[in-house]
Formats: sequence, structure tokens, C-alpha cells
Amino acid sequence: MRPLWLLVSLLALSQALPFEQKGFWDFTLDDGLLMMNDEASGADTTSGVPDPDSVTPTFTTMCPFGCHCHLRVVQCSDLGLKTVPKEISPDTTLLDLQNNDISELRKDDFKGLQHLYALVLVNNKISKIHEKAFNPLRKLQKLYISKNHLVEIPPNLPSSLVELRIHDNRIRKVPKGVFSGLRNMNCIEMGGNPLENSGFEPGAFDGLKLNYLRISEAKLTGIPKDLPETLNELHLDHNKIQAIELEDLLRYSKLYRLGLGHNQIRMIENGSLSFLPTLRELHLDNNKLSRVPAGLPDLKLLQVVYLHSNNITKVGVNDFCPVGFGVKRAYYNGISLFNNPVPYWEVQPATFRCVTDRLAIQFGNYKK
Repeated sequence: MRPLWLLVSLLALSQALPFEQKGFWDFTLDDGLLMMNDEASGADTTSGVPDPDSVTPTFTTMCPFGCHCHLRVVQCSDLGLKTVPKEISPDTTLLDLQNNDISELRKDDFKGLQHLYALVLVNNKISKIHEKAFNPLRKLQKLYISKNHLVEIPPNLPSSLVELRIHDNRIRKVPKGVFSGLRNMNCIEMGGNPLENSGFEPGAFDGLKLNYLRISEAKLTGIPKDLPETLNELHLDHNKIQAIELEDLLRYSKLYRLGLGHNQIRMIENGSLSFLPTLRELHLDNNKLSRVPAGLPDLKLLQVVYLHSNNITKVGVNDFCPVGFGVKRAYYNGISLFNNPVPYWEVQPATFRCVTDRLAIQFGNYKK
């Protein structure tokens, strides 16, 4: 009964934005992200839980062979299924088909499932999706189809969709119009695909009002310039980005978390960070920076900066904090500088005058 309980509990956890999926519902846990509720997304529902009054109780005993069915949740994971099973109750709101051997989604696989809220297809062998496969899913808000063999974004996604997890596939191209009509979408996770900058057609994200986008572990060599300007979180870690030029961040003024760790960044052009007035968290760890990026003292809301595992050799007294008191609106609660060739005993104490606590500073432990 424990797996069923975990499934049911998902319906109350609509704030989920994973960084790394490891276990059954690990992707429902995020490191502090609070903006991903469906009410803020503009979806038709007022919470992450489907309205019970909108679903007609059927009290049916329908349940596919080998699956577990309870409270409109159908769990068919880890059964070696080759196809989507039949005899799924029409009042099902959550269908779990992860860890199977499904290779294709056919036209009528989800026929009659008009109340489905979440569909989990993670870790199958899906390479083909019929263009009308998702047509019956008029209330679908969460589609998790990561770790499959897809070479393109599925066509005709439901207009009700709020969250799309499609990482770890084989997608190389995001064409213009593929997200057309998805006015409720606010979260896309598409890392782990062999995407290059040239793979995004101009206008690929037109019409989307995303809050969260992750394109990590891809083949990007620069920050894409045509992403939704509504973004609050952008994660481009584990790519091949080498520099941040002046206007790379121009349209992303609403970001409060930017992840650029594990790239090859050597240079951040002066003034680049000035376009991010609401930034609260900046990840630049595991790059090739030789100095603290210019402009950090001007980011009045910045609270966390990851700069560890770079080539920084010097930290100036005004690299983090503005001159004068009362200028910064939020003090730092985390600055990581460890694993840099900085002679930390030479850093002046006044360098961290706008840090909440000395324990918030991580220094030392440099190994050549």
C-alpha cells in the first residue's frame, strides 16, 4: 500500500520542480522552489488537486491486470508492459506507467480518460507518438515523459498542460510553433537532450509564459537569446558555455535564480548582470573564471552566489558588497569560494560586511 499512498500524495504536491530524478516520486521534491503552483500558472483549476465535484464518481472495479488502483490513481509501473493497458477507469486522475517497455503511444491509448490530471511515462522506450494520442486528455496538467527515445517534442500537446518533463531523450530540434496554444504552461524540463543553440528555431517559445526552464546537460555554447522573458528560473548547468556577453541576459530581467554551473565560462562581460535586478541566487561554480564577476554589489536582492571550483586568485574588498550602508536590501546568506587558488588569509574582513553570518562564507580547500 505504500506506493499507492505515495501516488495519492502527489496530488497535493503541485509545487514540485526537481533538479534530479532518482526514485519513484523524487521529481516531486525541489530545493526550495515555491513558485510552481497551478493557481499562479493561470490554469483553469484553483489548486494542484483536481476538483472532486468535477469528476463523476463511478465506483467501478475496472483495473488493468497487474496494476494497483485506488482513489482514481492507477499504478502500472515496473510491469514490463509493451503497450498502454486497456480497461483503465474513465475517472482516473493519475496514471503511472513508468519503468516499462512501451515503445509507442497510439491514437486511442488514452481514449475516454478525459479527467486525467497527471500522466507518468518515465523510463520507457517511447520513440513514436501518434499526433492524436493526447487529444482525449483535455484536463491533463502534468506530463512526465523523460528517459525515453523521443527525437522531437510530441505534437499537439494538451492546451491544459502546466508542466512538461521531457529530459533525457534524443531531441535535437525545437521547431517554431511546437508549444503553440499552451497558455497554461509554466514549467519545462528538457535537459539531457543533445540540443545545440542552433537547434532552437526563432520563435520556438513564442506564446509561452514560463516560470521555470531547465536545459541542462545539453550542448549549448551560449545562453539562448529567444527564451520566454517571463522566466523566474533558468538552469543551463552542465553545458559548454564559454562566456556571458553584454546582452545575453537582456530579456531575462525577471530571473531570481540563474544556474550556470559546470560550464566553461572564462569571461563575464562588465554590465551583463545589470539586467537581472531581481536576482536572488547565482550559480557559477565549476567554471574557469579568474575573478569575481563585476556587478555583484549592484544586485540588491542577491543572497546566494556559488563561485567554488573556478580559477579565482583574488577577492577584492568591494567585490560582493556595495559601498555604504543601507544600499543592499537583502544580505547574503551564502557565498561559496572554496576550491579556488585564493590566498584567503589575505582577504580583508570588510569584504563580507553584507553577509548575515560568517558561517555563510565557504573558503579554502584548494587542490591543484
